[in-house]
Amino acid sequence: MLVLAILVLGFATLVTVHVTLALGLMRRGPRWRGLVALVVAPLAPWWGWQARMHVRGVIWIVAAAVYGVSLGLSLRG
Repeated sequence: MLVLAILVLGFATLVTVHVTLALGLMRRGPRWRGLVALVVAPLAPWWGWQARMHVRGVIWIVAAAVYGVSLGLSLRG
C-alpha cells in the first residue's frame, strides 16, 4: 500500500512539475521549446536548466526517479 501511495505521489508531482516547466519555457521563449517539452518529456528539465529554472529541473529529476523506482517495486511484487 505504501509503494502505491509513493507511486501516485511521484507521478502527480512529475506531471505537475513537467507542465510547470513547459509553461515556464513558453513564457521565457522561444515558445516552441515549451511545446516540444510537453511532448518530449526529457527535454523539459534540460531546457529548464538552461533557462535558469534549476529548482524545477531538480524536482523533475527527483520525481522521475521516485516514480521509476516505485513503479519498479510495484511491478516486482
